[in-house]
Amino acid sequence: MKFHSHLRSFAFIILVMALLLTVANSFNHNHNQIHKEKGTRGYIVGEAKLENSSMAVTERLGDALNQNAVVPDEIASMVDMTIHNYTKRRNLNFFSCGTGNPIDDCWRCDKLWYRHRKRLADCAIGFGHNSVGGRDGRYYVVTDPSDTDAVNPKQGTLRHGVIQDRPLWIVFKRDMVITLKQELIMNSFKTIDARGFNIHIAHGACITIQYITNIIIHGLNIHDCIQTGNAMVRSSPSHFGWRTMADGDGISIFGASHIWIDHNSLSNCADGLIDAIIGSTAITISNNYFTNHNEVMLLGHSDSYVRDKYMQVTVAYNHFGEGLVQRMPRCRHGYFHVVNNDYTHWEMYAIGGSANPTINSQGNRYLAPLNIFAKEVTKRVKTEENTWKRWNWRSDGDLLLNGAYFTSSGARSAASYGRASSLSAKSSSVVGTLTSGAGVLNCRRGIMC
Repeated sequence: MKFHSHLRSFAFIILVMALLLTVANSFNHNHNQIHKEKGTRGYIVGEAKLENSSMAVTERLGDALNQNAVVPDEIASMVDMTIHNYTKRRNLNFFSCGTGNPIDDCWRCDKLWYRHRKRLADCAIGFGHNSVGGRDGRYYVVTDPSDTDAVNPKQGTLRHGVIQDRPLWIVFKRDMVITLKQELIMNSFKTIDARGFNIHIAHGACITIQYITNIIIHGLNIHDCIQTGNAMVRSSPSHFGWRTMADGDGISIFGASHIWIDHNSLSNCADGLIDAIIGSTAITISNNYFTNHNEVMLLGHSDSYVRDKYMQVTVAYNHFGEGLVQRMPRCRHGYFHVVNNDYTHWEMYAIGGSANPTINSQGNRYLAPLNIFAKEVTKRVKTEENTWKRWNWRSDGDLLLNGAYFTSSGARSAASYGRASSLSAKSSSVVGTLTSGAGVLNCRRGIMC
C-alpha cells in the first residue's frame, strides 16, 4: 500500500510539472501575439472579464512562470486569492441579487444605480413598456419643496420642472414633503425619480397627467390628497388656464398614453389613488403599495364613454394591503391584465367592472377577508347576469385563500385575452417574493436598492 501511495504522489508531481510547462508555453505564445498587434490595433481583449473566470488564474500563472520568479507556495497563494475574491463577490450578491421580478432585476442589482438612473427607463414591462419618460433629456434637481405660485412657479420647485416643454429626468436634492396648492399638471416626456430620498406629495393637491405622453413616476409617497381647484394653473411655459375642482386623486391619468407608475406608496386620498380615464392607454401600474383607502383604482371613465374600449392597462407586482375596500381595479370597456399581485385585504371586493371589460387575472394571490359575505374576488357592477355572462373574465393560476373565489365568465375568446395579455405570468406561489419590495424603496448611495 505504501509503494502504491508513493507511486501516486510521484505521478501527481509529474502531472503538475507538465501542466505548468504547458501554461508557460501558452503564455509566451500569447505574449508574442499581443506585441505583434499592439502597435497597430491596440491590445485585443476578449468579451469575458478575466477576473471572473479560470482564465485569470491561467494568465497570472503564465506571467509569473515567464518571469522565473514564482515558487509553488506563491502560485498556491495566487490561486487562493483569486478564489477568495470570486467568493467574496458572490457573497455580496454580485451574481445572485435577483428576485424574479423582471423590473427590479433589471436595475436593482446595480450598486451604482444613482449614476445610472436613466437605465430605469429600459426596465418597464407590460402595456406601458414603451414609456421612456425623460430619458432623452437632462437632469432637473428639485431643491425647493414649496409651491407658492401655481402660475409662475419658482425654478428649483417640482412644479417648475414638470411643466417644461423638453424631456427632463427629475430628481431631488434631499428629503422633502411637498404640499401642492393646486394640481401638479405635468408635461410630456418627464420622469419623477425619487430614489435616494424620502419624498412625500401630501396634504394638498396631487398629480395630473392630462393629454400628454411618456411619463414615469417612481418612488413617491403620495397620500392625503385633497380636492382643489377653481384657480389658474400653469401646464407649460407658454400656457396656463382656469381649472375647475379636481377630485383629489393621488394620480389622475386623463386622455394620456405611455405611462408607467412604479414603486410608489399610495394611501388615503379624497377620491381614487390612481384613476385612468378618457381614452388613456398603454399604461403599466407596477410594484406599488396601496393601503388605507376606499376606491383604490378606476380604469375607464363611464359606461357610456366607449372610447375607453381601446384602453390597455397592466397591473403587476403590486401589494394591495391593509385598509382597502374596493376597486383593485374597477374596469370599463378595455383590456386589463392583472398579474402576480398580492391581495391581502379588501372589505367589499378586489376586482370589479362594468360595460364589458376584458379582465385577464393571472398568477395573483387573493386572501379573502374574514367576512363570509365578502369572499368573492370579483364584482359585476349594476349589471344583470344574462349580460355579464358574456364578458371575458378569467382566472388563470391564481391562488385563492381563506375561501376566496373568482367568478369567471365569457366564451374565453383567444383574441380577446390576447388583447389583455402583456407579459408572462409567474407562478402564484412566488408572489410573496415578487412583491416583497412593493412601494417606495429604501435606496441609498453605494448599496443596492
